[in-house]
Amino acid sequence: MNGLSKLLIRTLFLTAALMFGGILSSYAADLQIFSNVRLVNNPANDGDSFLVEANGKSFRVRLYFVDCPETSISSKSDARRVREQTRYFGLPHAARIIHFGNEAKTFVEGILAKSFTVHTAFASALGRSAKGRVYGFIITTDGDDLASLLVKNGFARTHGIGRETPNGIPRNEMIERLHDLETSAMLKRIGIWSESDPDRIAEFRAEQRSEDQELKELQSQVKKPNLQHGSLDLNTASKEELMSINGIGTILAERIIAGRPYKTVDDLLKVKRIGSKKLEKIRPYVVVDKE
Repeated sequence: MNGLSKLLIRTLFLTAALMFGGILSSYAADLQIFSNVRLVNNPANDGDSFLVEANGKSFRVRLYFVDCPETSISSKSDARRVREQTRYFGLPHAARIIHFGNEAKTFVEGILAKSFTVHTAFASALGRSAKGRVYGFIITTDGDDLASLLVKNGFARTHGIGRETPNGIPRNEMIERLHDLETSAMLKRIGIWSESDPDRIAEFRAEQRSEDQELKELQSQVKKPNLQHGSLDLNTASKEELMSINGIGTILAERIIAGRPYKTVDDLLKVKRIGSKKLEKIRPYVVVDKE
């Protein structure tokens, strides 16, 4: 079995892992539609997160489902992210991640040179960004899904928060479609995949999984902090902050984030795996900021 065949088999296993453990959302607020949106030039823009203007107001959109290479390293968090992306794409040098991150940014600027449509429920996507971001879908003037175009052209991987698409495609089906596009881009060796080392990609990814598991074990050994009552806002708390509540792990924290925005704490009942008993355990530590 050659290196490429092994890579495809590993990709299939990765797809299954992501479906059950990575890209999750069971309930989400209704999407709002914004037409004739334009891209706003901003230094912080990259391939999957950028400033847009709609109806005279600007906000930063973070694409559902995909992750583009970083465009710079300004913090330890960025450095860890770049290392993880380098391993995923099977590149020999982290500097190439930055190169392809800037190529992805240029690709998006070209695609969004004309007005486009944004679908968003204004679910907070703060993540590592110091500025507010909201998850969203972008449909180009030609009717294409931007996330799909990025993966198809080898400028992104299938990774991150997801939900049912604006045209009704279920989350799991969308994941499958994106992974098919990713596999196609790998076989064509286009975009970032043009420099992947198929003989070492399994080794690189194994290193990343080992580190991830080590960090997970360290976190499990440290007791969660005692939260003050009503200390976390459901609409802005980070995944790590949500996970500091007993009973909330990685999967449930991502489901809560995908279900934003919330009008009341009771809206958590719409999130899969949160029943009345679990809600009462969570309730003392969360609030919804009416402002």
